[in-house]
Amino acid sequence: MKMANVVLEFTASAGDSEPQNRPVLIIGQQSHLQQVAWSQVRGKLQPAVSKEVWQAALGALSPNPTDSCPLYLSHATVAALPSRVSRHNSPSSAHFISRLVRTCLPSGSNRCIVMVCEHSDVFASSCAISRAFPMFSRRSASVRRAEKKQVTVEFIVVGQEGISVELAELQCLSNAADGIRLAARIVDTPCNEMNTDHFLDEIKSVGAELAITPVIIRGEELKQKGFGGIYGVGKAAEHPPALAVLSHTPEGATQTIAWVGKGIVYDTGGLSIKGKTTMPGMKRDCGGAAAILGAFKATVKQGFKDNLHAVFCLAENAVGPTATRPDDIHTLYSGKTVEINNTDAEGRLVLSDGVVYASKDLSADIILDMATLTGAQGISTGKHHAAVMTNSEAWEAACVRAGRSSGDLAHPLVYCPELHFSEFTSALADMKNSVADRENAQSSCAGLFIGAHLGFDWPGVWVHVDMAYPVHVGERATGFGVALLMALFGQASDDAMLNKVSPLSVSSGMAGDGMERDCKRRRLV
Repeated sequence: MKMANVVLEFTASAGDSEPQNRPVLIIGQQSHLQQVAWSQVRGKLQPAVSKEVWQAALGALSPNPTDSCPLYLSHATVAALPSRVSRHNSPSSAHFISRLVRTCLPSGSNRCIVMVCEHSDVFASSCAISRAFPMFSRRSASVRRAEKKQVTVEFIVVGQEGISVELAELQCLSNAADGIRLAARIVDTPCNEMNTDHFLDEIKSVGAELAITPVIIRGEELKQKGFGGIYGVGKAAEHPPALAVLSHTPEGATQTIAWVGKGIVYDTGGLSIKGKTTMPGMKRDCGGAAAILGAFKATVKQGFKDNLHAVFCLAENAVGPTATRPDDIHTLYSGKTVEINNTDAEGRLVLSDGVVYASKDLSADIILDMATLTGAQGISTGKHHAAVMTNSEAWEAACVRAGRSSGDLAHPLVYCPELHFSEFTSALADMKNSVADRENAQSSCAGLFIGAHLGFDWPGVWVHVDMAYPVHVGERATGFGVALLMALFGQASDDAMLNKVSPLSVSSGMAGDGMERDCKRRRLV
């Protein structure tokens, strides 16, 4: 056993057990906790905790922004979420849920979490709980311990009489949790165990589970077929670069969606090498591709009505005799030439090949690329919100709404190519790969570089998600992006819960302004 061995189970009822036999954490907003009848929780608390103790604990909670109160030694705890959040946060308080689970859940081999929330927050809350249980570990103690640890999650739905979480919804939550934990495991795994070969194995494994055979273009074949971006970035590494594609093509599909992920398994910066303080952590530069793999697995398992392609741009940005040099000029899959002035601006090169492949070869109507693209993303939108850029105002709003409904928060970047793209002006090629002025909307410019290869007049919907900072909290990966994608494209899912959290559904009020569609055709554009 080399992986952390927590088994996460979502259930309508976790059953009764004394807290000393099965430690329990009960979480919710204080107002929601006060709506819970004693009969709904007593089986998990008695005889150690009485009704009077429970009510006294609820009265003692004073969240600012959160608070917790032990009910019985270290075996039972109740924790309160913020009473309200700002408009740029998730109503579920997803980040606080993850934090409270990490800090307040009692230890033990069999534990229970009772999540008290409104039905509209069940999806985001379950995803937040999943983030608190990373899978990757190389601690020697964890290798020796072979026993599985069980964490059972029960939902108590408040706010609507007679509403509970149904069996089909629990399956959706379980698949989303698996996708999130898969993405986090890949991001946490160091490059000596997660090089391009290993990442391809992960893609093949997901493909085998879904009965999909991946298309893989690799090594010198990339060069021969014109993928100058992916090949140029990864050619110096021991393990060759690759473009891999998983495709879900159901009968009756009315449009084609492509998710393109940056999969830089390690980023030294290349010859424009990073320093000793900025290079550690660069195993996480595959966070976009990892999220897309996790989301693709979960989304297809839940049933998806339209064509969905997951495109993985895999490379290790290594230093070696054959490494790309500053001043080199590469021709990308778009046919455009790029003068390299910074080998540490490599993500945009591989993604440019990926999005053009999605357009030319896969005929995608909607292309979303996801990447840990720029350090400037943290300055632009912070550590909790991904930065989103798109050629569609309606999709910009949809991304923000999907972030709030999923807990994977997102906030718009400036989209203004006529003012910013001149940063890439080259006297020798169609463009340089890094900006002239690093104080001029760096994250926006990085996204525009990718969009330029599609073409700023491309008629489809293009969305760019930069999640360099939300991809991790401290030294642990979060699996960020899986829930965002599942919610954003939930209207094309067969799953009722994903339909409800999707910002593109008719009930959400997002129809119109470029999103009017015949419901029978399910078009997202």
